[in-house]
Amino acid sequence: QVQLVESGGGLVQAGGSLRLSCIASGGSFREYNIGWFRQAPGKEREFVAAISRSGDSAYYAESVKGRFTISRENARNTVFLQMNSLKPEDTAVYSCVTDPYTKQEGGTTWYVADNAHWGQGTQVTVAS
Repeated sequence: QVQLVESGGGLVQAGGSLRLSCIASGGSFREYNIGWFRQAPGKEREFVAAISRSGDSAYYAESVKGRFTISRENARNTVFLQMNSLKPEDTAVYSCVTDPYTKQEGGTTWYVADNAHWGQGTQVTVAS
């Protein structure tokens, strides 16, 4: 069974950058699409980005398009989230998860199955 561990969070000034990593172990990483979600205090969890098994396709929330880039290195069982031009509203706990999906092609609402595998999350704080 795959296990996910995030790292790379921290405190950064507005306009700065961070790169998050999601490292998998214990399963066949290549079989999974991987997504990033975030949750700020008092808010619902929200989709950030997702990447296909091969890495050929990437998807982004409108709020992060042009600023965040998701990528993966299957040989290292790792998915990255490069976050540039960070804003205070990006402050949240960021978590990676297996196989997020939309209910229709091109849909903008992303879901996660009850049996999906989540990491423990990494805190990102953007100071104004």
